[in-house]
Amino acid sequence: MEINFKQLTFAREYRGYSQSELAKNVSGLSQSNLSKFEKGISTLSEELIEKVIGFLNFPSGFLSKSISNTVENPHYRKRSTISKKIVTNIESSIKLAGYIVDQMTESIEWPEFNLDTLDIEDGYSVINIANHTRKSMGLKSGRPVQDIFQLLERHGIVVVEIDITEKFDGASIKSDEGCPIIIINKRFSNDRKRFTLAHELGHMIMHVLGGFPIPDYRDHKTREREADMFASEFLMPESDIKKSLYGLKLSSLSELKKYWLTSMASILRRAYDLGCIDKDRYTYLNIEMSRLGLKKNERLNVPIDSPTLFESGYKMHKSDLEYSDEELSKAFCLPVDIINDFCNPRFHRGKMKLVI
Repeated sequence: MEINFKQLTFAREYRGYSQSELAKNVSGLSQSNLSKFEKGISTLSEELIEKVIGFLNFPSGFLSKSISNTVENPHYRKRSTISKKIVTNIESSIKLAGYIVDQMTESIEWPEFNLDTLDIEDGYSVINIANHTRKSMGLKSGRPVQDIFQLLERHGIVVVEIDITEKFDGASIKSDEGCPIIIINKRFSNDRKRFTLAHELGHMIMHVLGGFPIPDYRDHKTREREADMFASEFLMPESDIKKSLYGLKLSSLSELKKYWLTSMASILRRAYDLGCIDKDRYTYLNIEMSRLGLKKNERLNVPIDSPTLFESGYKMHKSDLEYSDEELSKAFCLPVDIINDFCNPRFHRGKMKLVI
């Protein structure tokens, strides 16, 4: 078996071990030898590799795989407060989600991605791109975005919910096999999920799928602002919401939230960004929201649907293809615990078909 040394680093980091910690737990392994192996400048004996991969509880076949699934725009809350170890684990989880989707692709045909990717450098504004995307998805003027998970999946984006630290919101990737995937934190409130999904859709359209060269001046922070602008316009189009935001009152926020299915905080920010309230009014309303505890908990949840494609892919392997979790573990070269962690057992058959 040809070994890809990067895969051992991946398994180690996913399990949360440093090189020194792993060396202490595997007899005969030194941190020096492990470091050289992970840099591709030295080898380890077959026996030692089996010990290492066994301790990490990964099948040996995992070492022959190659997982890239480049994570370009992960969306964190206050990343500066997250340890490097946690960030590594999150990004490994994102890559694993992409890898599992790709493994399913050998037996399943996902819906085709059918949205236009547009380049800001070609003169398109973020607002125009968001409105073009709304029209392409068949969204009606003046109406909120309903069933956002299903909307994305109908247009060829696989959405994977993962249960992970609350400091991570979401990410969008093009998998190694070319599948558009959004990974989202399942812990959050429905309005936050909806904004995150729209934010990641913006990344997909403007940054991830088109293969556009992005100049250095549009750095990570700039791209995050672009995705936020896209999400705001996609969920709350200026032409539809602006009139209701003039002279905004705190008492109006809950009704606006019920209609647009977005958070009160995002509606308040939208009013300020569109020039419907001035900075003093914006500051005052934020202070009032904080005083009432609405910054931490808005106490009004909005409805949201659920993603189905990824779950259905798993269930189709289990039912139609008659795989056990142990057989999926062998087929995908992944530990059973990762299969269980990522593949939700609830069954919802999405619009996909088996590849015969």
